[in-house]
Amino acid sequence: MRTFGGFRSGDHFFYGEVRGDDVHVLAKPYWLEIQTTGEVLPFASLRIELPVAPSKLIAVGLNYADHIAEMKRTPLGTPLIWFKAPSSLLSHNGTIEIAFPEHQTDFEAELAVVIGKTGKNVAVEWALDFVFGYTIGLDISDRDLQKSEKQFGRCKSLDTYTPIGPFVYAGADVTDVSLELRQNGELRQSTRTSRMIYSVAQIISFASQSLTLLPGDVILTGTPSGVGPIHAGDQLEASIGDWPRLRNSVVIAHRVAGRNAEESSATTI
Repeated sequence: MRTFGGFRSGDHFFYGEVRGDDVHVLAKPYWLEIQTTGEVLPFASLRIELPVAPSKLIAVGLNYADHIAEMKRTPLGTPLIWFKAPSSLLSHNGTIEIAFPEHQTDFEAELAVVIGKTGKNVAVEWALDFVFGYTIGLDISDRDLQKSEKQFGRCKSLDTYTPIGPFVYAGADVTDVSLELRQNGELRQSTRTSRMIYSVAQIISFASQSLTLLPGDVILTGTPSGVGPIHAGDQLEASIGDWPRLRNSVVIAHRVAGRNAEESSATTI
C-alpha cells in the first residue's frame, strides 16, 4: 500500500508520497502521474492539505441497510447518487463551519474512492481497475435544507461540508474494513465496508453509465447508521481500518452582513 497526499511547505503547495518519515515531492498530481522531482522533505516539517482536487465530487446515499432504516427510507433498487460541490472540501484538521446554526446539521462518515483513469460505461468486473486509491470522507448535511428542498445538492455542498483525508491509499483492500466516527471521543458510527449494499465496483459501474469519470474524481460511498447533529466546539474523528484518523473541529460560520439599503439603491446594472 502506498500513501499520497497534499502538503504545504511555507507558501509552497505540492503533492507527495509519504515514505516513512519523509515525503517525496511529486512533479504532478499523483492521480495523473507518479513522477518524483528528487526533492525529499521531512514529514514533520509539512502541513497536511487537501489530498485531492476532483473535477466532480459524487456522493452515494442509502448504501447501508441500518442507515436506510434510521432515515425511514426504502431501498431504491439502484445506487442513489448526487453531486457535492468541490468547493465544499475541507482538509484534515480543518474547521467545519455550520452555515445555519438554527438548522440540524449532521455528520456522516464514509469511505471515499479516488478515480485513477478516465472511465465511461465501465463493466463491474473491470471497475476496480479505474480506482487510484481510497481515503476517509465526511458528508456534513443540513437536514432542514434537505427536507425543505427535497434535494441533496445544496444541503451537502456548503463550504467546509466535505472533510476528506488525511491521505489517499493506493493498493488498499477495502472490501471488509472498519468504518467509525467519534464525536468528542464518543463512538457514534461503527460498521464494516462489507455491509455496503452496493460495492465500490458496482457504484463505479453505475455512475459511469451516466457520466464520464475522470482521474482525480472522488466518490463518497455512503454512511452507516448513527448519524447525528454537530455543534460548535465538537471534535470529530473518522477512521477506516488502521489508517490515520481524519480529525476536524466545528464552529459556527461567521456571517457577513449584506450591504445596507442606501448602498443597494445606488447600485446600477
